[in-house]
Amino acid sequence: MRFWPRSLTFRVIAFSTIWAVLAQIVVFTLITTLYRQASERGFDSLLSAHLFNLIGSVGVSESGALTGAPDLGDLRFSEPRSGWYWSVEPASNGITGGLRSSSMTGAIPSPSTSEVPFNVEFQRSYMADGLAGERLAVFESEFVLDTGNQIARFRVMGNESELEQEIAAFQRRLLVYLSIFGLGMIAINAIAILYGLKPLRRVRDALAMVREGTAQRLDGRFPAEIEPLANETNALIENNRRIVERSRTQVGNLAHSLKTPLAVMLNEGRALGGEKGRLFSEQAASMQQQVEHYLQRARVAAQRDSVVYRTPVRPIIERLARVMGKLNPNMAISVSLPDEELVFAGEREDLEEMLGNLLENAMKWARSKVSISVKSLPEVEDQPDLLEIVIEDDGPGIPEDKAREALKRGRRLDESKPGTGLGLSIVTDLVNEYGGKLYLERADLGGLKVAIQLRKIE
Repeated sequence: MRFWPRSLTFRVIAFSTIWAVLAQIVVFTLITTLYRQASERGFDSLLSAHLFNLIGSVGVSESGALTGAPDLGDLRFSEPRSGWYWSVEPASNGITGGLRSSSMTGAIPSPSTSEVPFNVEFQRSYMADGLAGERLAVFESEFVLDTGNQIARFRVMGNESELEQEIAAFQRRLLVYLSIFGLGMIAINAIAILYGLKPLRRVRDALAMVREGTAQRLDGRFPAEIEPLANETNALIENNRRIVERSRTQVGNLAHSLKTPLAVMLNEGRALGGEKGRLFSEQAASMQQQVEHYLQRARVAAQRDSVVYRTPVRPIIERLARVMGKLNPNMAISVSLPDEELVFAGEREDLEEMLGNLLENAMKWARSKVSISVKSLPEVEDQPDLLEIVIEDDGPGIPEDKAREALKRGRRLDESKPGTGLGLSIVTDLVNEYGGKLYLERADLGGLKVAIQLRKIE
């Protein structure tokens, strides 16, 4: 069952097709069996009727010779070697001569009575080889012709090969008709099943729209069997939305409650002045940054795995490149974007936070060049579709053995440059929250290459 397709449509159509094929086989077998039985009964009845007609048409003369001109009403008895024959032969002493149909141009032997005995009515039937190699069904009877107990043996032979050919032709025609009917029935079943499962595809499409952020709930009328599923799904979506909104409200309340005390601490530190005032202000600023960072992480974690947001990548990168270009007029910024529209499965503010920190870091360390490139990564089975954003500079870069240190919170590899050491760490946390990946490598420009891989949606 592990290799059985998981498609419900395929399973239902497959089962209905198998049932249709089995039903056609049973119908074909039943009809051909009944037709064969009816044909054989009709064939035997015809030979039996010819035999009684033959017996009634033959007599014996005063001299003891067989006489008569039987006409069985079938032209095949007059066609030589047609496979349809009759003959009358003496079976007792005192009778001479013999009669046979014009079609019987040679002798056809009959088995002995010990091999095929007569029944109580002095009749028997058996199979024999015909003059042209055909199979013959023979009906034979011994009959008393007069009061002198003079007995003759009557035989009527029919071409059973013709019967088999007729049955085979009927089977071929029946097979063609049943095949056409079966294919039509399978096609109608497939259409009915596809139409019947259409509401499930509507549910799937509606869920995809909700996941992509283009719809807020499952809208539309669904059949009675599916409507409870749609209602429960809408209730789940609404519950997730309430959880997200409640988390955001709590985050906002916490930020608002801490904002004033931190601002007071910063102002008091500046007012104190001196070494203690500077230390007090720095620690208060660090607390503010830490609070902002963890509040942001809480916000991202609250919305992750709920309704997915849609954020086009192109306008954000173009806008950030223009802003950074104006702030750093001596820096050459190159942007490489694909023709296709790539959409990040997350919030716009988070993407701006990640790219803003990476670009600010690149501008800080670059000598004269910074490049930004975006591409769609090849699809991999059992993994979400990804896009990759790469930012490179021609600065000194980061040694491979210190790359891990650079990602730690507050860690600065060069104290001569301004900053708090939180940029790469913030980016790393956001990338991890979205289930993405971040790589630090040596750039082709000679400096640092930062690549982030994030989930995309169509």
